Amino acid sequence: MWGRFSFGSNQQRAGAQLRPIHIVKTAKKSHGDSKMGGETAAEYAERLKILEQAQRRKMAQSAHRYVRGSTVQFYEWLQRGRRQGVPEGPPVWICGDCHLGNLGPVANHEGKVEIEIRDVDQTVIGNPAHDLVRLALSLASAARGNDLPGVTTAHMMEHMMEGYQQALKHPSVQRGRTAKGDDLAPIASALRLSVRRRWKHLADERIEGVEPVIPLGKRFWALRKEERAAIDSLFTEEATVAMIRRLAGDDAPKKVTVVDAAYWMKGCSSLGKLRYAVLLGLGKGTNRRYRLIDIKEAVAPAAPATSRVALRKAGLTQPEDFAERVVIGARALSPFLGERMLPATLLRRPVVLRELMPQDLKLELDRMTCDQAVAAAQFLAAVVGRAHARQMDAATRRHWNAELERNRPKSLEAPSWLWNSVVELLSEHEAAYLQHCRRYALSA
Repeated sequence: MWGRFSFGSNQQRAGAQLRPIHIVKTAKKSHGDSKMGGETAAEYAERLKILEQAQRRKMAQSAHRYVRGSTVQFYEWLQRGRRQGVPEGPPVWICGDCHLGNLGPVANHEGKVEIEIRDVDQTVIGNPAHDLVRLALSLASAARGNDLPGVTTAHMMEHMMEGYQQALKHPSVQRGRTAKGDDLAPIASALRLSVRRRWKHLADERIEGVEPVIPLGKRFWALRKEERAAIDSLFTEEATVAMIRRLAGDDAPKKVTVVDAAYWMKGCSSLGKLRYAVLLGLGKGTNRRYRLIDIKEAVAPAAPATSRVALRKAGLTQPEDFAERVVIGARALSPFLGERMLPATLLRRPVVLRELMPQDLKLELDRMTCDQAVAAAQFLAAVVGRAHARQMDAATRRHWNAELERNRPKSLEAPSWLWNSVVELLSEHEAAYLQHCRRYALSA
């Protein structure tokens, strides 16, 4: 059966619908007590092997998926000196992995929704032009995946720059909450789906004497004993409990309990790293409410950061701790997302805790028309532009916009540095994707 959960206050429930968590009627038993909870080193190695195989399989599914999972290769290209002409923008927090899959509807703790950057694992204080090139590559790859003509890709690059620069000039214009017009139908559809989603309510299902359990299977795996113990301990820490109660609202119960937890096989670049889903209970008895937390290991970024000398000159600092870096970057780039995140340490590794909201969605721009692809490029580039612009004062925005204009023809044509970068990166990634598929086929 599907259980119903009540999360947060009435105001928060005005948000969107979460994919329901399976409720298993079984004897009360935590994952930490399961057979796999005490797995051997060999069993743990087998877990990593399965994760690596899943990562290779996902990246072999399409060229566009390969581009999304090849952040390291993208920055290797930059480091090889093939970025001639790419302008040097002001040091700001950048996404670092600004592809289509990392943009989409994001909710704040009250359920309000905007299109924002939704994954900031690679965030650093760096050159905003790197986000532009990464986004352009992803858009061009999506166009090829939709079998759109090359001239459409050229128009996408032109309108992408138009959208980004308009956002620099008018950063207060909030277009991330609406997407109007037939050409923006795919994005508008994602927004409508997001705001319609609702939390399930536990009160609708009378599961007296039965514990909610995250279902073990292909995506959720049993924990080792030390993993479960570490997670239990984490949610007794003052900072963690304070965040959960703050997001739950003024009437949040004081007691926070880990009801269940599991290893989460999710994503592509994060496979093989710490990743957990944690079901929390707030309060007790019939008044208990539930929240779902994502715990994700924070690792060293592939994206190049601004030098320490330049940071000091600009009066900026970037945390050395990987988890703190991710959370501070999120709060700068995507306020709705950043307010739901907390840096922590788990099993001696830096991790980021994020409350999962049902409204958060990944944009899937499949089967686009030429006009829709061009409109999406302009709209999404404006989202990135606002994320950068909110970190700049008016003078810095004008200077950065002037620098982009200086590198752009008088016609609407995309600047040569962007077009040449995309052409070269597409050819490199296409060749690398085919080689990846060949290796995957031979190893199958």
